[in-house]
Amino acid sequence: MPVAIKVRYFASLKELLGRADDTLAYQQGLVVADVWQQVVQGQSMPENTLVAVNMEYVDLQHAVQEGDEVAFFPPVTGGLQ
Repeated sequence: MPVAIKVRYFASLKELLGRADDTLAYQQGLVVADVWQQVVQGQSMPENTLVAVNMEYVDLQHAVQEGDEVAFFPPVTGGLQ
């Protein structure tokens, strides 16, 4: 039986989508960009969104495995100057 992929959204992405997380059934051959498209159903990904799989930053073509946690973060701005 396939293990689900946990999808999490942070900060303004959570507000934009109206939820903090989703669960997606694993399908062989999924990459991060596919995960976004399947869970948001047509909503464009904001420019410069950061993505992590299992707490490591990856690009949108990173392959997703059974049981992975995929997290989407808005671009980080600000800081000390």
